[in-house]
This record gives sequence, C-alpha cells and structure tokens, in this order.
Amino acid sequence: MGVRTAVIGAGTVSDAHLSADAANPNADLVAVCDLDERRARAAASEYGITPYFDLDELLAGEDLDLVHVCTSVQTHLPLARSVIEAGVACVIEKPIAESVAEVEELQSLSERHDVPVTVIHQGLFGPAMRKARRLIDAGELGELQSVQLVKSGLTYPDEAQRGEWVFELPGGEFEEGLPHHIYPALAVGGYPEDRDAVDVVTSLRGTYEEAFTYDSAQVQYTTESGTLCTASMTAGGQPEQLLQVQGTDGSITVDMMTQVVLQSRGTYEGSSVGKVKKNVDACFDRLAGTARNAKMVAERQFDEGWETEKRINTHAYQLAAVVDAVSTGGPMPVPLEEGWWTIAIMELIREEGAEPQKQASVADD
Repeated sequence: MGVRTAVIGAGTVSDAHLSADAANPNADLVAVCDLDERRARAAASEYGITPYFDLDELLAGEDLDLVHVCTSVQTHLPLARSVIEAGVACVIEKPIAESVAEVEELQSLSERHDVPVTVIHQGLFGPAMRKARRLIDAGELGELQSVQLVKSGLTYPDEAQRGEWVFELPGGEFEEGLPHHIYPALAVGGYPEDRDAVDVVTSLRGTYEEAFTYDSAQVQYTTESGTLCTASMTAGGQPEQLLQVQGTDGSITVDMMTQVVLQSRGTYEGSSVGKVKKNVDACFDRLAGTARNAKMVAERQFDEGWETEKRINTHAYQLAAVVDAVSTGGPMPVPLEEGWWTIAIMELIREEGAEPQKQASVADD
C-alpha cells in the first residue's frame, strides 16, 4: 500500500496535487476536503475518492500519512496546525504562511510532534533547474561567487488570477507570486547571514484603484560563505526569467522560461575567436536543451506513464519527492528553513513598500 494522502482545498491549484497523487504509484489518494460541498464532490467524483466538508471529520475518518494544504494563504497555519497535531505529515502550497511568526509556529509544531512539514517550491524542479543544481552540486562551477535572478513581465497587483482574496495582500496578485521569485536564489545561492544582511528596494510604478504599496522589488544579500545574491522582480513588461550563477571555475545561465541551461566553458578571452566560440557554445546549449525538452514533450504525447509525467511536470516531480520522503523517513525536498527565509524576505519587501513615498501612485478616489 502506498502513502495515504488527502488534499485540503478543491480550488485552482489543488488539481496539480490531486492529479500527481492519483498518478503516483507510491501514493494512495483517498480523500479531498473543501468547505464548498459542490467543489469537493466534483473533485471526489473526478478522482474516485471520498469528499469531506470538514477537516476534523477528514482527520477522524481517514488513516492518513500525508495531507496537502491547497487553500488561500490566510488559512494555511490553522489548517496545517490541525493536520500536524493529528500526527500527519503536511505539504503546504506557497506561500507557506503570512508571516515569519506563523512559519516559526509551524517549525515548532513540526518539532514537537515529530511530523515532517514542507512547502511547495515547484520552480526548483523543472528540467533546467534540476540540471543547474546538479552542475553546482558536482562542483563544476567551483566556489559560488554570485547568484543573480531576474524576473520581469510578472502579474500586476490588480490581476486576480488566484481569486479576489489576493487583494487583501499589500502587493496583491504580484505579492502572491513573490515566493517563486525569491526561493530560487535561496536554494541555489544559500541563505543570508541574517535578516540585517538583506537589502530591499521597492517601487510602485503602476496606478491602481486598490491601495497596493508596490509592484516591483529588488533584493540583495550576502550568504555566510560570501556569495552575493540578488533578485529583481517587476510587474509587466517583457517576460524574462533568468538565473545567472557565477563560480570560480565556471558560470551558467538558466533560462527558466525555455528550460534551457547555457554553460560557459573557459574564459573565451577578449579575442574575436573567443567571442565566436562563446556564441557557438551558447547556441549549442540552447539547441541541445530545446531538443531535450522537445523529446520530453513528444514522449508525453505517447506515454502517459508516471515517470514521463514527472520529468516535465514540476509539481509532480516535487510531490513525488515528498511522498518518497514520507515513505522512507528521509528529508523533505524543500526544508522549512527555505520557507522561513522566503517569508522573511517577503516581510522585508512589504515593510519597504509601506514607506510613504512608495505609495504616490495609488489612484485618486
């Protein structure tokens, strides 16, 4: 029998969790829970599982090993608290919580009840990021010197893609997506020395009817090992998602949109030949990466098996690792400390955005 799982929430993001556990041969998806009975019944019917409309009834009615919390961030802590106190492992959609204090309570609950808890940071598990982390872990870049993350073309604060509850956040929809633009630098470059080592700049470039306080942010910090990390995030404009990693022995650029890794080989020097070689290497990497990705997409068309799906579906890849960790007692793929730092940096962004001069672009009543 596989790891017995249930999903709390039958809204926008929950299907990624339901479908992953339903397809995973190591998981046994048994239930879904939502206050909205219609949504719970619809999801239960689609996956052939039991619907619940109350969390206490779910925990009392099922012998569970793992529960997914896929609800709005305002409900994450109370729901996760009930799950953890019932002795059940918990995976929480991002952002893990609303504040550092809430994450610290989750850490305390996890330790007190000896229950593993993790957060969904699926952006770390795409083909390109997996390759980049393999190169780094293998030491091919040498000692890391800097990590630079640039993300543009992000959602505006007033775009309710995940529901109007996002308008309760100071940065609206833009803020709801911030974890995806913070945790890659944390996972690759490492954590800041402390909160005082983090510098934040925000701006409010757009004009909105709601009282949003920022729609762009830049974060910079130094890790304990001296790696300089920066992350730049802007709403609107040309979409780009680039992660550049420099080391003493090499460097890579991860194009997170096209899922391609460009690797610098040697110094190339300043000669015309060196410049041509650098361009040729970049072209080769992009073509080879594109070919690998096309092959995975083609295989997915003809092979609907779990292993094929997992290679290309970032949620499925991370959730498979979560199920394996629960089954074996091994470490979760994303540690709670990464979730803590993600929220800590988000808090610093909110604080910087709340400065009076950042709010000049709010539309007149």
